[in-house]
Amino acid sequence: MNNKQDIKDQILELCKEYYEIIHKPEPFNKDKDKVFYAGRVFNFEEIQNLISASLDFWLTTGPYTEEFELNLSKYLGLSNAITVNSGSSANLIAITALTSTKLKDRRLKPGDEVITVAASFPSTVAPLVQNRLIPVFVDIELGTYNIKAELIEKAISPQTKAIFLAHTLGNPFNLDIVSFLAKKNNLWLIEDNCDALGSKYKGKLTGTFGDLATCSFYPAHHITTGEGGAVLCEDEELAKICKSIRDWGRDCYCSGGKSNTCGKRFSGQYGNLPYGYDHKYVYSEIGYNLKMTDLQAAIGCAQINKLDSFIEKRKNNFDYLYKIMQQYKDYFILPYAAEFSDPAWFAFPLTVKNNEYITRNQIANFLEENRIETRNLFSGNLLRHPGYLNIEHRVVGPLINSDIITNNTFFIGCYPGIDEDRLNYINDVFRSFFNNI
Repeated sequence: MNNKQDIKDQILELCKEYYEIIHKPEPFNKDKDKVFYAGRVFNFEEIQNLISASLDFWLTTGPYTEEFELNLSKYLGLSNAITVNSGSSANLIAITALTSTKLKDRRLKPGDEVITVAASFPSTVAPLVQNRLIPVFVDIELGTYNIKAELIEKAISPQTKAIFLAHTLGNPFNLDIVSFLAKKNNLWLIEDNCDALGSKYKGKLTGTFGDLATCSFYPAHHITTGEGGAVLCEDEELAKICKSIRDWGRDCYCSGGKSNTCGKRFSGQYGNLPYGYDHKYVYSEIGYNLKMTDLQAAIGCAQINKLDSFIEKRKNNFDYLYKIMQQYKDYFILPYAAEFSDPAWFAFPLTVKNNEYITRNQIANFLEENRIETRNLFSGNLLRHPGYLNIEHRVVGPLINSDIITNNTFFIGCYPGIDEDRLNYINDVFRSFFNNI
């Protein structure tokens, strides 16, 4: 009988054959295939890792999780990359961590204000509402779709304690101004880096400027684990708090399957508990179970090795689309990289200019009818959505551009799964639309 390693090797080799038969991409057929705005890009390596993890039967965090966290932190040059089950959970943990009593006078308390933007993905704002913080909304720029950084100082009040912003579609916001104001006013800075893994500002990776940052590994993002995300930070105390909130809020920091790492499992005094209460069941934070599984992390271990090539492909696709769209600049506001930035573009946004010829819905419908996926720029003005109509908030200045985005902005894909044939098809479809207006 073959030994267990021989059997495993045979199974993993069959995974490669299965990929070639079932999952290997077929040439693009412009008469029937859809051009997705985003999607998973993988080969047999991800499948082999996933099957390997399943054969080892780690169902929660395990060896692949440790490897993925280590590789992610090395890529970013940070001490801590704390994996979680989604980018939304990462945002929730990051904000909730800042409410910890361990932070003493710097902790965020109900009623404290956090500067952000309305034109974003809801999961940037939802954790503020859930923690009874007050979002302070500032308008954005058209073209970069990031916060008007010059308005931030006007938005700061005695109640302002933090700034929480996303690098929109991978385009970094003005980190010079934002970082300066955060430091000057002793504000926490949290970067929502979910759409921007691999983007740079002045040669430094986004997600490494703030006190905390977050990533998402949903299939639309730069790398995927299916569902998944991470909280990023350099500060060890913040990392410990984030891990605790991720792991039910417990004080114990033993890794899975370990006990008594602290050496005082039954000899500590915590809160009003009896002396010697089992440290594995002491809860120092109000937390959740938001861990990533080892199966997801196994996929991430294969994906992160491809991140640089994925980023390069995104940039090349963005450049190609920009050349196409220049001929339609009378109809669209074209995107552009923020000053000093090198975006790892998530998508290619277009804002329809006010004109008598086309609307967003007309061109979006035409593209969809021709199997080119489009998406609005997330929520547009989030304050116009049913769930956010009655939240406690403050607005600094009119949200003029946020409303323009709500009505006129959409994006198409530039992810690595879009090849030259698909780019040429996009070009043909846009040409067909404008030839008939």
